Amino acid sequence: MFEVAIGIGVIISLFFLEAYGAAAGGIVVCGYIALYLNEPLTIAITLCISFIVYVVVKLLGTMIFVYGRRRMVFSVLLGFIFGWIVRTYVFPAYLAENQAVHVIGYIIPGLIANSMVKQGIIKTLTIMGVAAVLVRFILVLVFQGKFVG
Repeated sequence: MFEVAIGIGVIISLFFLEAYGAAAGGIVVCGYIALYLNEPLTIAITLCISFIVYVVVKLLGTMIFVYGRRRMVFSVLLGFIFGWIVRTYVFPAYLAENQAVHVIGYIIPGLIANSMVKQGIIKTLTIMGVAAVLVRFILVLVFQGKFVG
């Protein structure tokens, strides 16, 4: 199921990139988000970390040159670090009670943040949301309603 979601997500991301010139946060992001649509708190935490990374990268951009590959590396690295901090220090006590609260992936927040810096927050979140819902819909159709996420 996981592999199918990522594969469909890649196809849909490429479609949106070619048709509208907008990335869905990263080529694999909408597949991951689609798998977690039934966990809105997890998506919210991931997006909060992405926004924090966005702000930090924008601030770094005022002090040093942060473009292209360098921006991508900073975004992914900061997303990984902030995600690790949240997993380790912010939610460990809560996780014992509710395993549904966590950050999606290790590089997903950084990919989303990089896309936000590149094309804007609204454009990124809109395309990512539409693509994720489309992936989820296709998964439900493919697995004939047996998909529970």
